[in-house]
Amino acid sequence: MKVILFGATGMVGQGVMRECLQDAGVTEVLSVGRTLTGLQHAKLKELVHKDLLDYSAVEKQLAGYDACFFCLGATAAGRSEAEYAAINHAIPVAAGTALARIKPGMTFVYVSGAGTDSTGQGRIMWARVKGRTENELLRLPLKAFMFRPGAIQPMNGEVSKTVAYRVLIAIFKPLFPVMRSLRPDSITTTERMGLAMLNVARAGYSRPILEVRDINAAASGIDA
Repeated sequence: MKVILFGATGMVGQGVMRECLQDAGVTEVLSVGRTLTGLQHAKLKELVHKDLLDYSAVEKQLAGYDACFFCLGATAAGRSEAEYAAINHAIPVAAGTALARIKPGMTFVYVSGAGTDSTGQGRIMWARVKGRTENELLRLPLKAFMFRPGAIQPMNGEVSKTVAYRVLIAIFKPLFPVMRSLRPDSITTTERMGLAMLNVARAGYSRPILEVRDINAAASGIDA
């Protein structure tokens, strides 16, 4: 399997990249982004592309892949709805549209979030923007799956680019084992995110929207 990865430098993307590079069944990973990841690996190729809204100039480089794992995103903190949507709506929809044209039917996994508003009309800004994004991706001729993680525990040294998230993770780190024990459907890990994406790309899943419970099940190869 050959995989395209967006957002490889973010916390989730770092975890997904790790699982892809370790997986014997993955022969190639293409990281797409505005900057290089700084990683070196025999399986890894990198495509530095500044305009993430237009892929017409790089369609040949995006051809021949089996799945796309879209982990790119930004926090809503300090951003207007227009600013937030420019990153969390326009970019994934542009990427999905381009890949649907290049290879209709390919698997496209989008990292959304627990609490996303499928109506796209609710009063919580980030939830309605991501709801609209999910809806547009699901309408494309792709095998699209929306991952809605809640709390995510970094497992192998992954670091969030958002300072506030790093602070929260440091605060809650001692509580992660308790959360996993008492509320297993509220938390997943970077490792499980990567494993779940790979398993869904290979075998699909019974529904297109995967909540935390589904992500954890898919990571173990179970269709919950």
